Amino acid sequence: MILRRTLPFTLALGYALGCPTWLPAVDLQYFTTTVYPALQKAGCQGCHNPDGVAAGTRLHLPDPGASPATLENFGLSLKALTDPADPGKSLLLNKPTRRVAHAGGKRIAPGSPEEAILRTWVDYLSTTKAVAKKETEAAATPIGPVLRRLTHFQYNNTVRDLLGDQGNLADQFPPEDFVNGFKNQYQSQSISPLLAEAYSLAAEKLAQNAFRGGDTHGLIPCKQTYPGCAEKFVQSFGQRVFRRPLQKDETDRYARLFRTQKQFLAGAQIVTEALLQSPAFLLRTDGAQSKAYGRASRLSYFLWNTLPDAALFRSAAAGELDTPQGVETAARRMLKDPKARATVDDFVAQWLRFDRLLNTIKDRETFPQYGPELALAMTEEARRLVADLVWNNGDFTKVYSADYAFLNSGLADLYKVKAPPDDFGKVALPPETERSGILGQGLFLGLTSKPTETSPTARGLFVREQFLCQDVPQPPPGVSTNLPVLTKEKPQTNRERLALHLNNESCASCHTLIDPIGFGFEKFDAIGQRREKQKLTFRPTREEAKDKNKVRKTETVSLALDTSGYVAGIRDSEFTAPSTLGKVLAASEQCQECIVKQLFRYESGRKEAPADRPIIRQSFDEFRRSGFRFQDLMVSLIKLNLFQPVRTESHVVSDN
Repeated sequence: MILRRTLPFTLALGYALGCPTWLPAVDLQYFTTTVYPALQKAGCQGCHNPDGVAAGTRLHLPDPGASPATLENFGLSLKALTDPADPGKSLLLNKPTRRVAHAGGKRIAPGSPEEAILRTWVDYLSTTKAVAKKETEAAATPIGPVLRRLTHFQYNNTVRDLLGDQGNLADQFPPEDFVNGFKNQYQSQSISPLLAEAYSLAAEKLAQNAFRGGDTHGLIPCKQTYPGCAEKFVQSFGQRVFRRPLQKDETDRYARLFRTQKQFLAGAQIVTEALLQSPAFLLRTDGAQSKAYGRASRLSYFLWNTLPDAALFRSAAAGELDTPQGVETAARRMLKDPKARATVDDFVAQWLRFDRLLNTIKDRETFPQYGPELALAMTEEARRLVADLVWNNGDFTKVYSADYAFLNSGLADLYKVKAPPDDFGKVALPPETERSGILGQGLFLGLTSKPTETSPTARGLFVREQFLCQDVPQPPPGVSTNLPVLTKEKPQTNRERLALHLNNESCASCHTLIDPIGFGFEKFDAIGQRREKQKLTFRPTREEAKDKNKVRKTETVSLALDTSGYVAGIRDSEFTAPSTLGKVLAASEQCQECIVKQLFRYESGRKEAPADRPIIRQSFDEFRRSGFRFQDLMVSLIKLNLFQPVRTESHVVSDN
C-alpha cells in the first residue's frame, strides 16, 4: 500500500534523474491500474471517444465499464502512437503535454508524475514484442424497451386522425425540453401533475366534441341498437387508440364502463374519455405486446408522427411486417403520404433549432429590418432547402454546400440578391455572396448570435454539436466567461476579444476546438448580413445624456476582419466563409455519419449507445452507397432498428 501511494513521486523523481532503476516492473496490469487512470484523470475520454471532438483521430478510449482484457488490448494498441527509435518524440507523450500541437490543450503537465507514468508506458511499448490483437466487437448490452410518451406534436396528430379534431390542444400543454437536440427523448418525458391534469381536461373535451351532434365521425361500427354494439365499439375504436387489439379483460372493463350510461352516445363518450387517458394511449414502447403491431406503431410514429392507418394495421395482422423486406415495402408506401413531409419538417425544425431563432431578440436600433416575419422566413428557407433535397432524392450532403437558396423578397434583400418571381422560389447564389447551404442562411447565422453582435463561440459550438455530433467538454468550474469590455478608446474585434480564451490554459482546451470555426463566419453579422468590416457603435450612457455640459454623440468604429478559420480534427479544413466550410463538411465522413446519428436520435428517442454502433455503421454505409438519399436513410434506419444487424469485426488502432 505504501508503494502504491508513493509511486507517482517515485516515478517522477526517477524520470527526472534519468534513472530507470527507479521505475517499477511494467506489464499489462500496470496499464490498467496506473496508466489508464492517469489518462482518465487528464480528461482524455472527453474528446477521444466516438462522439467527441477527437472522434476523427486514431485514439479512441474504450467505453466506460470496459473489461480488463479490453483495456489491456487498448494499452498495447497505443504502440501506434510511439516512436520506437526515439521514445521521447512519441505522439503519445508529446500530444497531451502539448510539446506538439494538441487541439485539446495541455492535459498533462510536463515533468509531472502523470507524465512519468506515461513515459514508462511509452518505453515499455517501444521494447515489447507484444502487439494488440484484432478483436471481435464485444456484444455491448443493448438498451431494453424504452417507455416513451407521445410528444405534443404526436398527440395533436393522433387525436386528429382518431377523432378528426384539429384543435391542437397539446399546444397548450406544458412545454417540452430539448435533450440530445430533440424534444422526444425518453429521459425528459416524465408526466408531471400539471401535464396529467392537462391530459384529463383534453380527453374530456375531445370526447365531448367527438359525439356532439351524433356519430359524425363514423366511430361506431354497428347499429346503436344492436345488443353487442358496445363491445364492437370498444374493440374497433380501442384498437386504434391503443394501436393494438385489446385483450379480453380490457374489452370487458371498458364495455362495463360503457353500460354505466343510459344513452348509447353517452356510453361511447365516457369510454372515449377513459381510453384517451390510458397509459396504453399516452405511452408507447418499442417492445409492444404484439411484435407485429409494435412494428406498425414504431413505423407510423417515425415516418408520420401519428398512429398507423388501416393499411398498416392490416399489414401487421397479416404478418407482412415480420421481415425486413415487408417493413421496407410499408415504409416506401408511407413516404409517399403528405404526413411524411410533416415529419421531415418536424425533424428539421428540432435539429436546426428553429425555436432559438424564433425566440431570440435582436437590437432594433442595430437591425431595424429584423422582426418576426423575417425570422419566420429564415426558418422557411431552411425547411425548403431540406425538403427539396429529401423529396427530389438529391444528395443530402448538399444541405451544407448547395449554391442556391429558397428566398422571399425580405431574405433576397438581406442577402443582396435578386428576388424570385414567387415567394420562396429557387435562387442561384452568386459566388461573391460566399454563402452555401444552411451555413450561409440567416437561420444559422442569427440563432448563433447575440442581440447586437455575433458569437464565434456559439457558432463553432453549433457546428460541433449539430453537424459533427461531437460533445465538447464542459468548461472547468469557476471559469469566468466574461470578455473584455468594449470601449471607444480600445475597440476590438470579436477575434481579438476571444484571444483571452485561447491564451488561458483553462479555457484554451475547449475554445481552440470551437472559436476557430466561428471566426470563419465573421463576414456575416448577427442577422446574417454580409459585411466587410465589424462596426462597433458607442452610444452615450444615460448619465452622459443627462449632462448638458457634455455633448456626446453616437460614434461608430469600423474594424478590419480576419475571417480565417479551421475545424480541428478535420484535415485541410481551413476556410474563410460558409461556402468553403460547406464543401469541407459535405465531404467529411464525420459530418455525413452525424446525419445518421441525428436521425437515429429522433427515431429512437434517445442518444446512440455502444450497442447501437453496428446499426449506425451499417446505416451509414447504405446511406453512402445510395448517394446520400435521405429517404433511403429513413428506410434503412427503421429496418435496422426493427431487425438488429449481425455484428461485424472491429479493429483497434494498428501500426498502419
